[in-house]
Amino acid sequence: MSHTTGHGTGRDGTLSEVTTIHTLGPTGTNLEKAAHHWFAERGVSGTVLLHPEVEDGLDVMGFDGSEAILACAVYPRLHDLVFRNLHRLEMADSFILDTHDMVLAGRTEEVAIRTIVSHPAPSCLVAGRGTVSLASSNSRAAALCAAGEFDACVTTYRAAQAEGLRVLENFGPVPMVFTLHVGRAAGATSGTV
Repeated sequence: MSHTTGHGTGRDGTLSEVTTIHTLGPTGTNLEKAAHHWFAERGVSGTVLLHPEVEDGLDVMGFDGSEAILACAVYPRLHDLVFRNLHRLEMADSFILDTHDMVLAGRTEEVAIRTIVSHPAPSCLVAGRGTVSLASSNSRAAALCAAGEFDACVTTYRAAQAEGLRVLENFGPVPMVFTLHVGRAAGATSGTV
């Protein structure tokens, strides 16, 4: 079940200019899904650019109001993204959307699970079930597991399917708050949170 709530704190003038969203990759992340959803809700054919880390978008984006970064409420460094960039990013929108189903996946069902790789946010889903290592995204976790570096991973159902992994446990979708941060020239933001 996917759902959204209004368009949070967004201002129509600010949001109508956004044609490019930078967010977390590789393909198959919940943030990629949310970015495409954001454009679809507005009937806009925008561009979604994926990066190894959410903050990597800052290095290549324009700060003219046409580009934004999409993060989520459980992103481990959301506070840094906001407060270290008050001079050039404005939190302009937020919305709730269900994530892809979150799953525990592995190459086979027969392997004893000793090592698990996960993005930091959902890693508590497998606390006490093995040694947990951290990856930069759910999709990256699936790729590392598929490459044989770990026995299992916490990832999205979509990423597990793309990597040919077997779903060992399905935790279901999670209603998630996503936040849109529009790039502005220094001095053009309101400076309020």
